[in-house]
Amino acid sequence: MARYKESVCKLCRRESEKLFLKGERCYSEKCALDRRGYAPGQHGQSPRRRKGSEYGLQLREKQKVRRIYGILEQQFRNYFKKAERKKGVTGENLLAMLECRLDNLVYRLGFAPSRNAARQLVLHGHFIVNNKKTNIPSYQVEPGDIISVREKSRNLDIIHSALKEARGADLPYLRLDKAKLLGELLEVPKRTDIPVLAQEQLVVELYSK
Repeated sequence: MARYKESVCKLCRRESEKLFLKGERCYSEKCALDRRGYAPGQHGQSPRRRKGSEYGLQLREKQKVRRIYGILEQQFRNYFKKAERKKGVTGENLLAMLECRLDNLVYRLGFAPSRNAARQLVLHGHFIVNNKKTNIPSYQVEPGDIISVREKSRNLDIIHSALKEARGADLPYLRLDKAKLLGELLEVPKRTDIPVLAQEQLVVELYSK
């Protein structure tokens, strides 16, 4: 599958907002956005500012959400179509589905320092869901599902170093047991509980044109 292979710090600079794509680096003084708070490219520091159009604002918001979760365009569009078919508010449905991806929950529980790292750990088969090996990052976790580290992977340094921070493990829809290296999705996340600063309605407006 195609993946973005350039510096992810450029994505934060392009959106003028921290997307937390580099784990602990994003919280340190090495953060590229803090050091160079302007857009990447030769015109990034240009004093000229163009007034953003309605379409431009919607596009930037869609790109931001897509980049936060590390989703490619076609896959993101498929999520939107599924969110439309569900009962409830489409934008909130979309974020809830993205939040319930296995790679995202591995990151939220603190088993990985970033979503990219979580995706790699899942792909390499280091996690099981309900006692079954699952190596699909996009796997949709359901309320009541138990995510745990495989027995053979319990000594991985990357997991233990990430768990020292476990920045998202206090979310109300998650339960983390550090001693047993497992977590549980308690419920489908409510929009007010999802720590993503995004205007999902702009995404809905963009795809509804």
